[in-house]
Amino acid sequence: MPALAPLRGRYAPSPTGELHLGNLRTALLAWLFTRIQGGRFVLRIEDLDQPRVNSHATQQIITDLRWLGLDWDEGPDLSGPFAPYTQSERFEIYQHYLECLQASSLVYPCYCSRAELAHAATAPQQGAGDGSRYPGTCRQLTSAQRRRHEAAGRRPSLRIHIPDEYQAHFIDLLAGPQQQSVQQVVGDFILRRADGIFAYQFAVVVDDGLMRINQVVRGIDLLPSTARQIFLFQLLRFPIPTFAHVPLMVDSEGKRLSKRSASAGLAPLREAGYSAAEVIGQLAASCGLAGIGEIMTPSELILRYPQPEYDIITKLIQ
Repeated sequence: MPALAPLRGRYAPSPTGELHLGNLRTALLAWLFTRIQGGRFVLRIEDLDQPRVNSHATQQIITDLRWLGLDWDEGPDLSGPFAPYTQSERFEIYQHYLECLQASSLVYPCYCSRAELAHAATAPQQGAGDGSRYPGTCRQLTSAQRRRHEAAGRRPSLRIHIPDEYQAHFIDLLAGPQQQSVQQVVGDFILRRADGIFAYQFAVVVDDGLMRINQVVRGIDLLPSTARQIFLFQLLRFPIPTFAHVPLMVDSEGKRLSKRSASAGLAPLREAGYSAAEVIGQLAASCGLAGIGEIMTPSELILRYPQPEYDIITKLIQ
């Protein structure tokens, strides 16, 4: 029987602003899932969407995570065997794997604008999170039609053709069995935008595949993206990781926390005199891993759950 691959988990924030408490709770859970099982933890900075990046956010993210007592074995400040760990430094890697997919004849240019897609939408996306289902408008364009679009100055995005019969099946450690017909729900999705920026769905698969991430712990809002990513994992012949989509933290009105809310971050808590152990205690208590008012470090929290990750899962799904 072959030996199991060493567990590798990751936390991959986008530096578009300071991390709020919901982001930090997800970071804590991703770290716990990995450390409890003796795995290696990776920090990756997902800064592909450069127009939205805050130039100081990456260093602030590193500072906040370290202040809380979270550590990592590989990352932008440590390097590692699969560097670089910052997406904006991995353009040539993404381009290589895009060309691999283009060689399969499944990738095609799409000249549709957002306004045109909104007008032509034929079915709701049913929670996929980034608009309506793409109806395949540009999939069968002739060479002459493409030349006309190019002559008119239209810059295409690049989409991947999803076979009608494709069904993604996986078991989420928290959400349970999942099934999605990607074509019916989202249609042919974008790999590279018209402005040249590689899409999240594509880059995250290439990164997780090459960095040998085999356990992904992230927010439940990303659960609908998983089927698209599994399709790409399979197409690129990367092993598919296990997934655990954790609950989101909400405010007193039940609304999801946002980076736009400065009061949701660490700075106000530090200014008010809270210690890192008090914040960790609050984050752990908010998802049932500690009692209200308990004060603890991440390492102390690990000692409470010395068994494999299913003990944490049991707590989270109650």
